Amino acid sequence: MIDADVFQACRLPIGEVEIAFESGGSGPPLLLLHGHPQTRMMWHRVAPALARHHTLVIPDLRGYGESGKPAPVADHAAHAKRAMAADQVGLMRALGFERFDVLAHDRGARVAHRLALDHPEAVGRMMLLDIAPTLAMYEQTSMAFARAYFHWFLLIQPAPYPERLLGADVEFHLTSVMGGRHGGLAHFAPEAWADYLRCAQLPGTIEGWCEDYRAAASIDLDHDRLSRERGERVGCPLQVLWGQHGVIERCFRPLEEWRKVATTVSGEALDCGHYIAEEAPQALLERALPFFAGAAQGV
Repeated sequence: MIDADVFQACRLPIGEVEIAFESGGSGPPLLLLHGHPQTRMMWHRVAPALARHHTLVIPDLRGYGESGKPAPVADHAAHAKRAMAADQVGLMRALGFERFDVLAHDRGARVAHRLALDHPEAVGRMMLLDIAPTLAMYEQTSMAFARAYFHWFLLIQPAPYPERLLGADVEFHLTSVMGGRHGGLAHFAPEAWADYLRCAQLPGTIEGWCEDYRAAASIDLDHDRLSRERGERVGCPLQVLWGQHGVIERCFRPLEEWRKVATTVSGEALDCGHYIAEEAPQALLERALPFFAGAAQGV
């Protein structure tokens, strides 16, 4: 758990899957979504401070952590960001929250992007950490990006090739992907790293990871292209933050790309790498707290 004194661990059936999550705090609801290859534990350095101002709901995405692991389907729809977004809307509604704010990192931020498009009535404000829109990233893939995000192109290979490779030594995968970025493994608390490794070894997790990335390179792009053709945009206030020492800074123009798909966008690079909530928790809180306070103040 993130902090047993503040948060309660729960499970709820939402549609076809059970979603494992923690909830605690008081104030307006704020949904926190994690990235790959992590779990909800990635928020442990910022959740206690956020909980003093918000009721937090902190789930594991389907296919990750302790949440349900749906069986793959041919078109990868069971792991599409549309399905993952529907999980989160269903979870928040089950908890009594029809409208809420979202803070999301990496894969969770891609879920949040689709959530804001498919369920605009549900989202008040949204903050996304260290991504550019998925479609823009694939359309602008360069040698530098492919080398840095090699796992994007490994995990999308047909089953069971990547599943067998990762399954042979999943700790090596975590170490290679997470330790190969700015600052190496020094940013990760022992208890968080232990949770990432424990959950990586749960049955179905590696398959869920691969299906998440396969969906991102297929059905998710179809959904994003259709949204672009229809002129659908993220309508809520959006703030994007990214690491000054990361791939998003080197390979993309995140503010420019987000302004193509969202109406009201602000953001900046922080002095860190990819894992903002663990590398630069204070800098994140200094931006997240006033940004989400703006919802309560009508700003």
